[in-house]
Amino acid sequence: MCGIFGYVGYRAAAPVIIEGLKKLEYRGYDSFGVATISSSIQVYKGQGRISEAGKRASELHGQTGIGHTRWATHGVPNDVNAHPHLDCKGEIAVVHNGIIENFSDLKRDLTGRGHHFLSETDTEVIVHLIEERFSGDLLGAVQSALPLLSGSYALLVMAKGCEEIIAAREGSPLTIGVGDGEIFAASDMTPLLEYTERAIFLEDGDTARLRAGQAEVFHEGKPIIRQTELVDWSIEDVKKGGFRHYMLKEIYEEPMVYSQAIRGVTLETVPVHVLRMRAATMVACGSSYHAALLFKYLLGESCQIPVTLELSSEFKYYTPPVRDLVIGITQSGETADTIAALKVAKTNNCHTLAITNILGSSITRIADHTLYMRAGPEISVAATKSFIAEVAVFLQMTNLICRGAHEEALARGNRAMEEALLTDLSSAVALCKKATSIFYVGRGPFYPVALEGALKMKEISYIHAEGYAAGEIKHGPFALLSAETPVVAICTKGPTYGAMLSNIKEIKARGSPVIALGERGDSELADIVDVYIPIPTGEQVVHLLTTTILLQLLAYLTADALGRDIDRPRNLAKSVTVE
Repeated sequence: MCGIFGYVGYRAAAPVIIEGLKKLEYRGYDSFGVATISSSIQVYKGQGRISEAGKRASELHGQTGIGHTRWATHGVPNDVNAHPHLDCKGEIAVVHNGIIENFSDLKRDLTGRGHHFLSETDTEVIVHLIEERFSGDLLGAVQSALPLLSGSYALLVMAKGCEEIIAAREGSPLTIGVGDGEIFAASDMTPLLEYTERAIFLEDGDTARLRAGQAEVFHEGKPIIRQTELVDWSIEDVKKGGFRHYMLKEIYEEPMVYSQAIRGVTLETVPVHVLRMRAATMVACGSSYHAALLFKYLLGESCQIPVTLELSSEFKYYTPPVRDLVIGITQSGETADTIAALKVAKTNNCHTLAITNILGSSITRIADHTLYMRAGPEISVAATKSFIAEVAVFLQMTNLICRGAHEEALARGNRAMEEALLTDLSSAVALCKKATSIFYVGRGPFYPVALEGALKMKEISYIHAEGYAAGEIKHGPFALLSAETPVVAICTKGPTYGAMLSNIKEIKARGSPVIALGERGDSELADIVDVYIPIPTGEQVVHLLTTTILLQLLAYLTADALGRDIDRPRNLAKSVTVE
């Protein structure tokens, strides 16, 4: 959830760290902090965002330093709870992403041994454990302290008099960037692209000693060689490119991302046992859960293959009977609940497949096979192009499993999305921005599209929004309908068209305004709704893609009209690495 960044090299460390943390703010932005080494450890930290209040931190001296941007777990966001945390003497500094589950017991023992704690965080126990073991060998001190920790961590540690950073990973991501005469460390590759395309992805149980121009990696205390990999993202991928917000830029990238994702799923990249599956269990959270639900509908409808779908956060504790194939979906590759679910699947001797966007992410180390979404960096917290990439992967998997059943329709998806982006949504925005609640309804595979549309609206506009299978809205939610409660309905030609028209009329009879997405030229639908949003004509695949992108755009435009912080919605973070 939090973002960490470290630097050791020939540049002034603080400005490099600050720019790195700005690019990691999508992982957390409650507070921030930077520490550098000069003649002593210098620290600047505070509540708020580094992009708004980080100027003074750039004045810290030294060519070695670490930094942190926080998504609060233990302790409220304030100056004291912000990282880095120091030992009793102020000579060791630590930044941490993750959760130390046994911190209460450790804190009690450390307090009993005379250590003084300043914050409410779980992280502070780490620096005091290292302090007790440090006598000049920082790597050794860190390695001897780590076995006492239960939970997850990505750590960067430095000490007065040591021009080095010690990195450690267990259950939280940590990437080493290899430059010329300089070394970087970060929660992911995004902030490193400005400096290098060479990366070492640490694995669970790894520690590393980082010095200018040198990275030594150890696994469970023993030296090990981790391959340096080339990452094919560019620095331009993480810039706004003239758009007002990253989210809008990423929505407009979706036609290209869709094509990239489709091309990456082939008979060569999909394991044979996946192509021949007769049943599957899928685990996911949030937007990835909605994409998986859509896949469940597609496989059942097109290939008559039954799919069981489970929330990752429930799967670990309430594991249903599973066999054969378990598919885990996570755009970051670091979603703690989904990783835990795949581990449970492996203990049940299941084949596992990960679908993710990030090369070298944690889930790729766990799963038997991985399919990459190829969406590129996604900076805005709300998933847009990564969701479309997941959908594209599932559409192409369905196509391959069903032996080319959707080939022609898939080829038209790119152009249809480009056409949909030209749609005028101003009338729909005018209705939505005045609402306190909005309902989204659809049937069949458009039900998960409705769920995702509602999620986008609530995430970035802060308007309460819920998605329903249209037939279910009569079973309770009707009580909430009123003239102040717009309903967004997806009503395309197909087997449920007549039922959807009836549902819309029932909603209208309760006084709610209806915004309907339907095929261009559908006068019957247009005549009964308040706002009619035409979508390109075509097959179901085309309608799934275009309704998805239009609902994302509706959420964006509504949030923008309300003046929301679109790329950094309150209380949320991009990668959910804690349970």
